[in-house]
Amino acid sequence: MAQYPDVGDPAPLFTLPSTEGTVALAERLEDGPVLLVFFPKDNTLVCTRQLCNYRDHLSVFAELGVQLVAINHDDLETHHTFARAYQLPFPLCSDVDRRVSNSYGALIDMWKMRRSLVLVGSDGRVWWRHSVLRAFYKGAKELADAIREVEGWR
Repeated sequence: MAQYPDVGDPAPLFTLPSTEGTVALAERLEDGPVLLVFFPKDNTLVCTRQLCNYRDHLSVFAELGVQLVAINHDDLETHHTFARAYQLPFPLCSDVDRRVSNSYGALIDMWKMRRSLVLVGSDGRVWWRHSVLRAFYKGAKELADAIREVEGWR
């Protein structure tokens, strides 16, 4: 296994505080696959565009049966303000100590967040992952197309 879970590896389970209460990955997986969205910072231009794109195209994820869970190191108060300002309908998890982000390979130099996406199937395994430079992101429709191409992920 790599430093972080690769495709086919078990996904590290976690419990984090979020804008929708406590999020436990194991519990979420009981309701189907989860797309973990690691993003660098609340209230920044690219991150706001990314999460608003996902908000505006939530039906694309719903059609796939995929739940969204966004994660970064901002505190819960900042997440609440950000989620309210942009009416984000999915949980923003606070990983202040960066433990979960690190376990998924979503950190650069053990401190800065990398824009990463990890699809965890109902079986608790990583089915797809994607990391990009901080200034770019996959839009919801492009992301849904990539997920559809993954064999057996549900």
